[in-house]
Order: sequence, then C-alpha cells, then structure tokens
Amino acid sequence: MTQDHIRNFCIIAHIDHGKSTLADRLLELTGTVQKRDMKAQLLDKMELEREKGITIKLAPVRMRHESYELNLIDTPGHVDFSYEVSRSLQACEGALLVVDATQGIQAQTLANVYLAMDADLKIIPVLNKIDLPAADIERVSAEIISLLGCKRQDIIEISAKTGQNVDSVLRAVISDIPPPKQSENSETRALIFDSYYDDYRGVILYVRVFDGAINKNAQIKMMATGADGLSLDVGALTPEMISEKSLATGEIGYIVTNLKSTREAKVGDTITLASKPAHKPLPGYKNVQPFVYAGFFPDSNENYQLLKDAVEKLSLSDSALQFAPENSPVLGFGVRVGFLGLLHMDIVRERLEREYDLELVITNPSTDYHVVMVSGEELDIKSAADLPDPAKIQEIREPWINGEIIVPQEYVGSVIQLISSKRGQQKNVSYVDRRAVVSFEAPLANLLTDFYDQLKSITSGYGSFNYELADYRAEDLVRLDFYVAGEMIGALSIMTHRAEAQALGRQTVEKLKDVIPRQNFKVALQAAIGGKFIAREDISAYRKDVTSGLYGGDVSRKKKVLAKQAKGKKRLKKFGKVDIPSEAFTVMLKRD
Repeated sequence: MTQDHIRNFCIIAHIDHGKSTLADRLLELTGTVQKRDMKAQLLDKMELEREKGITIKLAPVRMRHESYELNLIDTPGHVDFSYEVSRSLQACEGALLVVDATQGIQAQTLANVYLAMDADLKIIPVLNKIDLPAADIERVSAEIISLLGCKRQDIIEISAKTGQNVDSVLRAVISDIPPPKQSENSETRALIFDSYYDDYRGVILYVRVFDGAINKNAQIKMMATGADGLSLDVGALTPEMISEKSLATGEIGYIVTNLKSTREAKVGDTITLASKPAHKPLPGYKNVQPFVYAGFFPDSNENYQLLKDAVEKLSLSDSALQFAPENSPVLGFGVRVGFLGLLHMDIVRERLEREYDLELVITNPSTDYHVVMVSGEELDIKSAADLPDPAKIQEIREPWINGEIIVPQEYVGSVIQLISSKRGQQKNVSYVDRRAVVSFEAPLANLLTDFYDQLKSITSGYGSFNYELADYRAEDLVRLDFYVAGEMIGALSIMTHRAEAQALGRQTVEKLKDVIPRQNFKVALQAAIGGKFIAREDISAYRKDVTSGLYGGDVSRKKKVLAKQAKGKKRLKKFGKVDIPSEAFTVMLKRD
C-alpha cells in the first residue's frame, strides 16, 4: 500500500461517550467484520470491559475502504490509562473527538484534546447520540467550537448506535487526516503503543513503524530496555491477526516476539533492528511509575502461593503493575501491589477474583512518600508501616496532583468547598459556555478513597474529574496507628496530615467499633500518634446471665457467682484474642 493511501487515526472521548460503538459502526461500514460476526463493543475483548462498559485495553484494527487503508486505535478513556492514550496518539496523524450530545464536554474530553494537540494531530469533532431526546445539539456544538476554535459545519453529527451519518465520518477521515510523512531515515524505528502477554505465543507488541520496515523472523532490539528478541510473526489486525511478510513505514500492526515478559518491551519504547540499530530512539518515552499501593492478602494463608503466581501472571501482560511480598502479623503473607490509580486497582482485584478464583482481603489504598532522614539519606516508602523512627526523620514529602473538574456553573461553590476540605488549593475557574472548569492542586492521599463519590454526589452526577501527578511536597505528616485490645495492628496504620489526624482517628475507631464483633470481654479501640492516644472507643462485653439458676436464699450467693464471673472476664481480657474481620481493613474506603 502506498503511503498516500494510508490513514492512521484514533478515537478519543470521555468514558461512555460512545467510542467503542462508533468503532463497531466503522467496522461494519467498511465490511471489515461480517454482520453475522458482529457484536457490541467488538474491540473490547475482556468480559470486564463489556460489563463496566469501558475500554480498559486499547485495540488497533485495520480497515479497507475504497482504495484506502485505515488504521484505527480505540483508546481507553480513563485517567488511569492516560499514558497509553498519549502513546496511541503518537502513533497516529489524526483523531476523532467524540462528544456526547446529552452531556457535553467532560474532564477526560479536555485532557485527551490537550494530549492530541501536544501530538500535533488533526482533530475531527464528532457529536454523538443526536437521536436521544435529551440531546442538546446547539449547546454542545457551541462548547466544541469554543474548545477547538472550529466552525459549526466542521462538526459531524451522528448516532453511532443507529449508524446515522457515520459514513460522513469515514469521508472526513480520508479527506482531512494527512497520510504518514515520507521517511528520510534509512534506520528502522517503530513505536510500541501497547504490549500484552499471550499464554501460547509470548509477548505480542502493537507497533507503528515510523522508519524502515520490520520483516518476519528479523532480529529486533528494544532501545529503552536493551532487550533483544526475534519477530516470530508480523502482520495487521482486522480485528483477527492476519500474518504478513513485513510491516512497512507508516503502517500499524502487531509483532509476535520471543520475549518472556512485557517488562522487556514497555509501552513507549522504540524497536529497531539488531543488525543495523538506530542511533536515536523516537521521542517521549517515560517509565510509568505506579503511585497507588494496596496490600493484597489471601483469605487463608495456604492460598498465598496461588495469589503470588496469579499476580506474577497478570504482571506479565501489564508492565505498570509492580508488586513485592508483604507480611502482616494479623493477615499473614500477601503482596503489596502498585497501581496507576483506583480504577486500575479495581480491575486487577476483579481479575484476580474471577480469573484465578481467589478470595482476597485488601488493605486501605495509600500512596508512596519520600522520606528525608537527618543523615541526608532519602527513602521511598510504600506503606505507613515502613516509616522509620520519627526522631531520625528530617522531612516527609507527599505527592500532589494538578486536577481539573468540569461542572455546570451552579455547582462551582460546592466543588470549591469540597476541594478545600481535602486540603486542596483552587487555582483558577474558567468557563466553557455554561460549564465551569475548576483547576486545583491537592494532596493525592486525600483524593484516594471517596473524593470521586463525593464529587458525584454534590454535583448531582454532572461533575467529571481528571488529574495528573505534579510533584512531591514536604508537609507536617504523621503516622496514625490503631490499637485493638492494646495490640497495634500494622495493616491499619495510615499516613495523614497532623491537622487531620484527630478527626480521622476518631472517625476510624467509630467505624471499627461497628465492624469488629463483640467479645466476652471489653475491647478498647484506640488511635495513636507515636506514644500519644488521640481517640478511643470501647466495644462492650457480652454478659452472660450467670444468676439465672439462683432463686431465693441469701444475696451473698448471687454476689459470689458475679465475683467469679468478673474474675474470669479479667483473665480473659489478659489472654483473649480479638478476631478482626476482613472488612476492618477497608474501613477507609467507606468513609460514610
């Protein structure tokens, strides 16, 4: 195929604005998939994606229309996977920006538009769901015009569900999106925009070739990780794999390699030929670091090996997943896993429970902290339990984010209140038509648990939120410990700001009181900073009526039996163990 007849484009949108449905219609229109093989969200292969109605893993597909080769990448819409989206945009020359006519511009719409502009792509605005009674075409069109600076006639109005006007989208892709640039470089370079592990074939890479060509059975080299491999098979996806002799300049396709793990071929890396390596990699590679951590423990210690094997298998196909063994006196052996965000964590948890049939106990998610010691040494701690002796610490730095919230104008006041309640700082409020864009900075740890739920609740479901990691800042942070019956439970310890510690400690012990069952003896629940207790709740004891068998006679008989019971309870309090249920470890996730 000559380069003039190749078009590489992707679809970007907020969650649930109809990306995957539009991809389905394009596949039907171009005859890539037969009607009898068609099903909704065809490119979403995972069962979880279909259930949640979101794209988790991006999927490339090659379509033929008239004499053109159209390479489409269906990208994820969620903020946790924004790095994957940015790599996909690097692999394209154009993007379809899909906006829901009933909801208008949302937070991830904005974030993805900025990514597309940074990648210098041709953006084609598409207004979807115009067939719905709630569609407000004029208002949402005005929002798109003020965002992109385009003309009213540039916006293509479609209904991806019914297929109305989708052929105009195909025509616009061919006429407006430029073909790949002719390469002047004789060296071979291809960008990896996704990679996954196949149980039968090994690591499979999705690539865009920028210079040269990659043939079947060629010796290849990853420029960032330095791994060497073999291209066992190359070809295109339609959406099934179609093997070809080579992938040429400008083409998007797959490479089956003999690599054993996606850690050797990460998203954003540059592939070159081992026989004639390129001198300079393609720009923009960065190592994605997780910044949300949680402890995963099996329900029974005998399943620890199963859990470890399952996490190892999952990490083969998810290079962002990092894990290390962890041991807790209460929960036993488990693993501490790092994630890109809370959705990423939720997906990994569900996959472990479904695909590997595991019952899991998950501790409260936390972020990582940079600790500077008095000696000048710097530590990166992933769990509050790892915090060294406070006397040896000079300062603790926590991660802050730059966030953006888009809401209808009438909710701006309550959104700003919510931000300040999370120790955030509101930076700027701008307006796009009847919507407000609130920019702010906030500590990531305060947004981890229920910020999104609270935002949805105060904005009646209209608020949407997007963020990126800014930097690490030194704050007055302390470790808040929790004691059950005088015994410290390390898995419950959390890092918090000193000003919030008292309220959080009180709130948490109240919740623990509801979750931990009553015992035959009184149980004290305490929150402490260092050696100082700042909150306490007591779980009262069960009291067996030991005097029920007595009747008549002297009162001293009754007193004697009660004294014996009190003595037994005192002894029980000394030696009795409190069984802590698994719900106690996730009380932070359910703050109300």
